[in-house]
Amino acid sequence: MAKGIVALFLDGWADWEAGPALAGMREWLGGAEVTAATLDGRPVRSIGGVTLQPDRGIAEVDQTAADLWILVGSDAWWQHGPFVPVTAALQARAQAGKPSAGICAGTLALAAAGLLDDRPHTSNSLEFLTRHAPAYCGQGHYQDRPCVGDGLVITAPGSAPIAFAATIFRTLVPEQEEVIAEFEREFAKEHRAG
Repeated sequence: MAKGIVALFLDGWADWEAGPALAGMREWLGGAEVTAATLDGRPVRSIGGVTLQPDRGIAEVDQTAADLWILVGSDAWWQHGPFVPVTAALQARAQAGKPSAGICAGTLALAAAGLLDDRPHTSNSLEFLTRHAPAYCGQGHYQDRPCVGDGLVITAPGSAPIAFAATIFRTLVPEQEEVIAEFEREFAKEHRAG
């Protein structure tokens, strides 16, 4: 059965961060119903110049209906956030036992919601979180790893979209481990010594 995913994009979103997760779920791991959302339902432009026409604004999204929310990185998270509707939605999702995933500056939204205070997590760096998320209190749980997930919250730096995708897959479709491992092997080929 296809999983429901809401991907939240802000202006200046990072083109490479959610692509592997969304494409992987749709093509290789049983499908996904993806809803592209923005704060106000208006189009946003990526770092690479791609204009994304969203399906809806955040106010039109059922906070707990989707199997996963993905918070795509953008400098707007730290330049203009935290965003109260996003914080409230993330807290409601956590209370309902529904996972959320943040990559790069998307982790700042998870920090603003208090979801990193008492669980292992990562981001671009510990200094990045402490500088850009004033309410962040999870320094003792920070891990310098490509991706950290506990089934409810998934975090990754912007440099780890493949580890982010694989952790999302293991959260949503753990029974597909053979396919997930093959996904990781295929992308790892790029970094093998030739």
